[in-house]
Amino acid sequence: MLDTVLRHLEALVSFDTRNPPRRIGTGGIFDYIRAQLPGFRCIVTDHGDGAVSLLAVRGTPRRVFNVHLDTVPASDAWTADPLRLRVRDDRAIGLGACDIKGAAAGLLAAAQATRGDAAFLFSSDEEANDPRCIAAFLGRDHGFSEAIVAEPTRCEAVLAHRGISSVLLRFKGEAGHASGANALEANALHQAIRWGGKALDLVDGEAGARFGELTGLRFNIGRVEGGIKANVIAPSAEVRFGFRPLPSHDIDELHRRFGACASVGALDRYEETFRGPSLPAGAPDQAAQRRQLAQALAESLQLPVGAAVDFWTEAALFSQAGLTTIVYGPGDIAQAHAADEWVALDQLRRYADSIVRILGN
Repeated sequence: MLDTVLRHLEALVSFDTRNPPRRIGTGGIFDYIRAQLPGFRCIVTDHGDGAVSLLAVRGTPRRVFNVHLDTVPASDAWTADPLRLRVRDDRAIGLGACDIKGAAAGLLAAAQATRGDAAFLFSSDEEANDPRCIAAFLGRDHGFSEAIVAEPTRCEAVLAHRGISSVLLRFKGEAGHASGANALEANALHQAIRWGGKALDLVDGEAGARFGELTGLRFNIGRVEGGIKANVIAPSAEVRFGFRPLPSHDIDELHRRFGACASVGALDRYEETFRGPSLPAGAPDQAAQRRQLAQALAESLQLPVGAAVDFWTEAALFSQAGLTTIVYGPGDIAQAHAADEWVALDQLRRYADSIVRILGN
């Protein structure tokens, strides 16, 4: 089985599905996948801007496996061609091998080794925080009641993770000479820096918040830009930040608090550019019920249950739509998005074997 998985993984890694630049089309990797799934009804849909999905169905399943095929860009720190799979000792190295083409290869191998009902949803926009593929799938009369979403979880079923929110802030100022007495207040970059200090204090104040084994509020200022030169008061500034709340956090209340960290009149724009719910999704009572159902699903499939994780996955979107959902895949998130990204061969073997067993049920 491992040889078959590695053969598929070598092919999948060779297709350039970096996102950005979002240049993924309906051919290429999707042509390859269709050719590996004889006996499946395959529907390829172009959702625009590099978002392509392939739904492959055999028989009349009620459970769908989802895996994304897009990867992050490769950094200059790679020591060899990132689009050529290398097998060294106990690991397979290649762009997307861990996140999460290894799972896609395992699904293809399992499909070829079984004959029972099966459904796979391959997507290509997960790394863009623009889930057109999943939204389109969930918006149709799909007929599925359970979803298993592949992400690197070390072959453990994950039942809970944080939500995610990304924000664009624009601060306004008034251009002028830096020697002016009004420079401290009129400079938009100064306002952005003041906001950042208060936002970090807000995050520190949430250190005691807890949901199960998850604690605190994850927060990151990813980009700050603005201004003209050192002797000119910056007339504008832009900040992009994100936070990852606990399932017990109120995202709208956190937005109100982050907005209030800005001085009165300093903000020209506060825009949430992406939001993903926590897993399980829903109000507290509903989320608790959904977690119980996910626990029962993992146990019925004989999958070891792992701890909640800090990273976000599109499993939350399936949960929000009412499907009983778990996150399950080979690899460790510590290797995802890293130079010389790799997945352990033992993880690939375990994952493929488990999918064969599940499809055989």
